[in-house]
Amino acid sequence: MTISAQQVKELRDRTGAGMMDCKKALVEAEGDIEKAIDALRTRGLAAAAKKAGRSTSEGAVSSYIHAGGKIGVLLEVNCETDFVARTDDFQELCRDIAMHIAAADPRFVRREEVTDEVLERERQIFRDQALEQGKPENIVDKIVDGKLSKFYGETVLLEQAFVKDPDHTVGDLITQKVAKIGENIQVARFARFQLGEQGGE
Repeated sequence: MTISAQQVKELRDRTGAGMMDCKKALVEAEGDIEKAIDALRTRGLAAAAKKAGRSTSEGAVSSYIHAGGKIGVLLEVNCETDFVARTDDFQELCRDIAMHIAAADPRFVRREEVTDEVLERERQIFRDQALEQGKPENIVDKIVDGKLSKFYGETVLLEQAFVKDPDHTVGDLITQKVAKIGENIQVARFARFQLGEQGGE
C-alpha cells in the first residue's frame, strides 16, 4: 500500500523515530498510525523521542583521517553522562559519523542551521531551472519544494543517507543508538578538512 509523506511526518512527530523506521512501521501496520506507534515502541525506537529534550553536557571529540591523510574530520558528539561517553557503543557511533562526514561532505548538522540566505539562493536557482525547462507556473512551487527536500538530504548531516547503510539516515542511526543506550545524543558540530582546500566546514 502507498504511505504518504504526511503519514510518515505525523508518526515521526509523535514518536521521534527515524523516517525510514516510521515508513516501515506504517507499511507493516497498513497505514494505521496507532498500530505503527505500538510497533515502534516494541522496538524501543519511540522511547528515544522522550530523551531528545534532555540535557547533553558530556560527550567526546572524535577524529577520523581518510585517504592516506588527505581528508580529516573533527566531530563533537554530546550525551548526558561521562559513563556513556566512554562506552564502546558511543565511541563506535562517533567513529561512524566522523567517517560518514569524510565520505559525504555535509555542510550543516541539522536543517535549522541552513541560513535564509542559502535557502533563498537555492530556491531561486531551482525556480529558474524549472521555468527554463518550460514547466507551468502552477507546478513550479511543487518542483522547488521537491528539490529543496533533496538539497537537505544532500547537505544536512542528519538527513543524509548513512554511507554504511543507505536505507537509514544519520539521524536514524543516532535515534537507534539513543534507544539502545538510553540517553539523549546530539551532534554538536564538526569540521571537515581536505588537503588543498581552504578551511573546513
